[in-house]
Amino acid sequence: MGKRRAGRELLRSLSKKQKKHLREFGEEHPFYDKVFACCFIGCSCCCCLHSCFTFQSEDSDESSKESDSETEVEQVSGYHKLLATLKTSPESESEEEDDESESEEDEASEAEMDSEGSQKTGEAEEGEEDKNDVPEEEEATDTAEQMFSQEQADGTDTSCDPRHGVIEEFTDVKHESEFSLETNFMEEESGDCNADRRDSNPFKQHMDKELEEKEIEKMSTLPKTSSQNQWPRLGQVIFSSTLEKHKTLKADKEVDVKQLHLHKPLESTWPKVNKQFLSEVDKPIDSSFTPLQRELFCIMNSYRDLFYPERNALTNGEEVRHAYCLHALNHVLKANAQVLSNNAKRRDRKPGTDTDDHRDQGLTRPKVLMIVPFRECALRIVHIFISLLEVNDKKKIDVSNKKRFKGEFGSDPEEKPPNLKRPEDYEAVFAGNIDDHFRIGVAILQKSMRLYAPFYSSDIIIASPLGIRTVIGAEGEKKRDFDFLSSIEILIIDQADIYLMQNWEHVLHLMKHINLLPLDSHGVDFSRVRMLNLNNWSKYYRQTLLFSALQDPQINSVFNKHCFNYVGQVAIRNVPLTGSISHVVVQLPHVFRRLEADSVTSVIDGRFQFFIDKVLPEYRDAIMSHTLIYVPSYFDYVRLRNYFKKEDLNFTHICEYTKKAAVCRARRFFLKGEKQFLLFTERFHFYKRYTIKGIRNLIFYELPTYSHFYSEICNMLKATDNGVDATWTCTVLYSKYDAQKLAAVVGIDRTAQMLQSKKNVHLFVTGEN
Repeated sequence: MGKRRAGRELLRSLSKKQKKHLREFGEEHPFYDKVFACCFIGCSCCCCLHSCFTFQSEDSDESSKESDSETEVEQVSGYHKLLATLKTSPESESEEEDDESESEEDEASEAEMDSEGSQKTGEAEEGEEDKNDVPEEEEATDTAEQMFSQEQADGTDTSCDPRHGVIEEFTDVKHESEFSLETNFMEEESGDCNADRRDSNPFKQHMDKELEEKEIEKMSTLPKTSSQNQWPRLGQVIFSSTLEKHKTLKADKEVDVKQLHLHKPLESTWPKVNKQFLSEVDKPIDSSFTPLQRELFCIMNSYRDLFYPERNALTNGEEVRHAYCLHALNHVLKANAQVLSNNAKRRDRKPGTDTDDHRDQGLTRPKVLMIVPFRECALRIVHIFISLLEVNDKKKIDVSNKKRFKGEFGSDPEEKPPNLKRPEDYEAVFAGNIDDHFRIGVAILQKSMRLYAPFYSSDIIIASPLGIRTVIGAEGEKKRDFDFLSSIEILIIDQADIYLMQNWEHVLHLMKHINLLPLDSHGVDFSRVRMLNLNNWSKYYRQTLLFSALQDPQINSVFNKHCFNYVGQVAIRNVPLTGSISHVVVQLPHVFRRLEADSVTSVIDGRFQFFIDKVLPEYRDAIMSHTLIYVPSYFDYVRLRNYFKKEDLNFTHICEYTKKAAVCRARRFFLKGEKQFLLFTERFHFYKRYTIKGIRNLIFYELPTYSHFYSEICNMLKATDNGVDATWTCTVLYSKYDAQKLAAVVGIDRTAQMLQSKKNVHLFVTGEN
């Protein structure tokens, strides 16, 4: 009985992520923590505490030295016992049910879920929801706590959650000497030294430029001057800089790969890797770049900061990814080639010779930081790197830990239920492994790539915002580290709009800790460190590439306030002419109501007061039933929910933290008219994209972050077409601070009229012939 009880306690202590790993791999996953120790107790594999810890330590050493075979004989039997327990546990099965497996069209299934969920009291449901009355940061922190075991499989040995003690993460110790920049030299056939000496080489021009104190002072105090230009593919391009006006870039109509100063293997591999995006129209003009890639790479290769807010996962996402991967890899190969070349010069130099000419490194080795939302994105980036480094099928590059990487970052196609119907853009964003807590170090040296390199031995770090946040830690934590961010030369933030749906605070936290002076030397040779790093001027040389699907004030703020590149910034600023309201197919009157606010901070309270004073009274009547209130901000959602409870209104609510059974209940109550109001968060719609049936009245408490969500929600009205003529209404609240969102919905011309008009109410009707 004691063993069974211990087994049950173990199951309860395991997080959902740990159970998923045990099911997927069926063998030991690198859990070197107290949960790992419990496994041995539950499986009767330890005689006493001392022997357990000794065994664990020895296994930890073995695991850190393992090769791609990843056979771990010692612990398989114990884990198979635990796995068998997991498979027969009804509790774990119910917890592992995937929300996405729900078929929305099957009403019988919803009724079944409702009857199952109705066994819980309404009081318990409210209690569950009340637990969610916490800010997004706290929710993310809780998620991080639940996923602490998964941290051990990521790519650094420096991070841990202090609340769970020291956690040994897998790092590739075996190949440390092979990938050390200090002890290797340039191979003759792979050298590109002559190319790096050319005056026109953008890498050399950017990194060798010596700024003066007065220029740094200028950039810190003076405002930026800007100019704009019209490019064929990108559209309106805004150039801004604080220093003397630089030459405005012009879009190259044709690009010769040899003129781009690409490192040796990339000149031959890029055309092959990129040919999948080239249409028959493009091939006669340029054999290696699409029109979009040509203009983007022109800006990237000039080492200016770039903000491109038109990255679409469905259309041009992979084009953009290939372009920035080429730029990042080109930068790393050139930087490493310079170091290896100087190693040979230092080896052959005469005693007493001045070595100050060989300053070619930062204070730490990582040069490129790539922030992406999901593991699938990291998988695709690494595959692109491998493709760009392999000249042909005969010359395969050596990739260490490739099997482990595919296992942890890949996905099983059979996992996804076949009956799901989602929009195409949803399928494109959430393809593959969508785990959002990961980080991995990548080291590249000549003809080899090392995955899971320790951060201080990596050239490129690929991470999610949450993954990097748990390494950086918070002020006051004993175990935190951000020295590896001190010498980042290229920062790439891809799909920035998704982080608005995850937790934007993680991005801001990263920006506050990048390019700071390290607290420890980490064994650096200071005679090789560039003066710009020693002067703590790294942020003025860092290039930031920011890609997003939309223009948003928070994303704009990061680009304007955290990008200090001395070469300047380039932002694409195209205005929407029509807006997503043109995609609404139902006949529906749209009433836009403007609320007045004196400042950005007062908008939040002003909107709430406007809603309860002016809008809500019109919908309290029973005739205005089936009213869905769309709320983009979780904080606004909590505030409204608490107000509705206080006023004892007949309502139900769905947010991103609502359990599946409660979601089914809420949808059913709303469809049947048993609940008059449904509070509905934007993040729930982003992650689930369910069709809500039974809507007759729509209220947009605030304009959606994604403009196409507006037409999607409006078109849900036609989901309940029972043949009866229904009077549908749609009310939208907006202020002058919502100009960008408003333009994306109604178009730029209408936005200008609506913001300047003396009238506070504007009406549009869609669906008319």
